[in-house]
Amino acid sequence: MNPKTSKALKIILPLLLAVFLVWYSLHKVSFGQLVVFFKEADYRWIVLGMLFGFLSHLSRAYRWLFLLEPLGHKIKFNNSVMAIFSAYLINYTIPRAGEIARATIITNYESVPFEKGFGTIVAERIADLIVMFAIILITLFIQFDFLYGMLIEKFNPMKIVIVFVLLTFLGVLFFRFLKRSTSKMALRIKAFVNGLIEGVLSIFKMKKKWAFIFHTLFIWVMYVLMFYVTSLAFKDLGNLSLGAILVGFIAGSFSIAATNGGIGSYPVAIYAALSIFNIPEEPSIAFGWIMWFAQTLMIIIFGGLSLIYLPIYNRKSDIKTL
Repeated sequence: MNPKTSKALKIILPLLLAVFLVWYSLHKVSFGQLVVFFKEADYRWIVLGMLFGFLSHLSRAYRWLFLLEPLGHKIKFNNSVMAIFSAYLINYTIPRAGEIARATIITNYESVPFEKGFGTIVAERIADLIVMFAIILITLFIQFDFLYGMLIEKFNPMKIVIVFVLLTFLGVLFFRFLKRSTSKMALRIKAFVNGLIEGVLSIFKMKKKWAFIFHTLFIWVMYVLMFYVTSLAFKDLGNLSLGAILVGFIAGSFSIAATNGGIGSYPVAIYAALSIFNIPEEPSIAFGWIMWFAQTLMIIIFGGLSLIYLPIYNRKSDIKTL
């Protein structure tokens, strides 16, 4: 496939998926019903959720300093904050373009080599991935009886056992093949896995590793609290259980990668997750939309201001140093 065609598809396909999912969610709940839910929502909880989201972004900006410092770069906290908000905003245009933009911003304004800046962002993502897997394991542990009962009810237990054994067997075969293979694809996968392991181990080698770990945990606690307190804005949702909160949060987190900034995919993912707990579809989809709107509004405001103020702030900083 032509590289230009491949790039175009990477941009167009998420947009088409977003349009379809927006239509699908509005097919489930009419626009008029959504307006009613928006009017009746308790915005005190929504604002509190936005505050938790904002604190998570500030913590992420501060955590980034710990990764850059051992590389010999002590960047300004304000630049780190604005780079992160700018990156989130740019991700709404082209998926994953924000990470490149974020590394480029500190290259331009802090003279950090692009490769080093981008490498620290990858290390960050590895740390976040570990926490995400931990949340999934905790959710499976908390909801094991419920999820197991649901699987037994909908699927034949013997089929589940056969599928599990088959997947385990195929997994063992795959890893043995990967270990012995010298093909380009196998070498890439092994390099990727080794990079993940190296990235994780590098976290424990840094001087301020405990501060880094604290901020990593704080970021994700803020994310979960943001999700939980926003759900309290809807009376029709009731008081969601911890399991429902965690399952909904996980589904929403993965959905963001499906389309630009999670448009369309986020409310549908929330609806699908909460339907497992027999939560009505109308308030579930409305909750997903208002969560998405609240966080998107914050990103648009602070991301837009960051893009505007970055050159002004750094011009002032340059003048002071003269």
